[in-house]
Amino acid sequence: MQEAAAPRISFVSLGCPKALVDSERIITRLRAEGYELARKHDGADVVIVNTCGFLDSAKQESLTAIGEAMAENGKVIVTGCMGAEPEQIEQAYPGVLSITGPQQYESVLEAVHRALPPVHNPHLDLVPPQGIKLTPRHYAYLKISEGCNNRCSFCIIPKLRGDLVSRPANDVLREAERLVGAGVRELLVISQDTSAYGVDLRYAASPWKDREVRAKFVDLAKELGELGAWVRLQYVYPYPHVDEVVPLMAEGKVLPYLDIPFQHASPEILKAMRRPAAQDKTLTRIGAWRAQCPELTLRSTFIVGFPGETEADFSYLLDWLDEAELDRVGCFKYEPVRGATSNALPNPVPDEVKQERWNALMARQQKISARKLKRKVGTRQQVIIDEVGPTVAKGRSKADAPEIDGSVYLSSRRPLRVGEIVTAKIDRSDEYDLHGSVAGF
Repeated sequence: MQEAAAPRISFVSLGCPKALVDSERIITRLRAEGYELARKHDGADVVIVNTCGFLDSAKQESLTAIGEAMAENGKVIVTGCMGAEPEQIEQAYPGVLSITGPQQYESVLEAVHRALPPVHNPHLDLVPPQGIKLTPRHYAYLKISEGCNNRCSFCIIPKLRGDLVSRPANDVLREAERLVGAGVRELLVISQDTSAYGVDLRYAASPWKDREVRAKFVDLAKELGELGAWVRLQYVYPYPHVDEVVPLMAEGKVLPYLDIPFQHASPEILKAMRRPAAQDKTLTRIGAWRAQCPELTLRSTFIVGFPGETEADFSYLLDWLDEAELDRVGCFKYEPVRGATSNALPNPVPDEVKQERWNALMARQQKISARKLKRKVGTRQQVIIDEVGPTVAKGRSKADAPEIDGSVYLSSRRPLRVGEIVTAKIDRSDEYDLHGSVAGF
């Protein structure tokens, strides 16, 4: 008797790493039910598009992806942040099979089952314990909470994803242990507001191994640091209790790296943005962190052209950058987002001024980044290998997160393996990257 062919799903995942984790969970569930993944839309029975709805440009990218899936396949299921406000999708593509918001895994699976019932086959129903990952095998995103309690005026994430909902500490640690056991060498800890982890649970403890672990940022970081993998903390707000994590970095328990979305420095603009945490004390806090952990790398993102931003506000931001000497900086030109309260603010900044300010900030930061990288020439750095080539391998130091930061390009006398961590001697630098050779394994 011939077995029925396994149903095939094509998947598009757009947006941030938090959405990527959602995609991984959906794919893991589908693979457990015997579905296969198709590389192309026209070779699939159904297409799932996990959308991003944060900015108008992201919404347009999502609509384009849906349109391509409709044209190449015709059977399309839409989920993700843009699905929380489905009217625009329904208007553009009334023929989509289903539209659901973020984190609605069960609804996505039900839509797949309706369009394409699973074929149960014990040989296909095997999924590795760590689940299906869309990242390379040697690193993985570890999402510790959903949603956000902040109400920044330019952001609609709480409307799309709801208020903060933290996972119990033992649930996070079990997933992390499975990932490390499956070969993951780097855990990237993410959420909408990583340092607020556990607030909604009142930091309740849960049993882990032979002890109780509180659902608190520093406690979780400490436990993750015992698993033997690099632990990188992303999307951290500069709350005072972040100070408690820096000693763990100095001890080598977690990577000396903080991704903090400062967004601006001018007190007036930060007030208009409704940003949390005591921003006026940030430079003092950064100085104290570096005194405790000189190897600390700080990356951040900023918005220029926010409504009401004056030349004085922008000059304040540039001066702040000079003093802060952040290692890595990303910059966005302000975009109105439908549903954001910042849309009602007076004194919008003209597009040409936004562009000028973006150019000026990036030029200023490029000099800072290049100067800081040059200080690493002659040093030895641990590097995790992401890609191997015939003569040169590409990797990242402890100061570099995947996709968003720089790279380290290495020559080696013996072939390197993806996921391997080596010691490199840094020979030269440019604006964003380092170059060197392997000095130890």
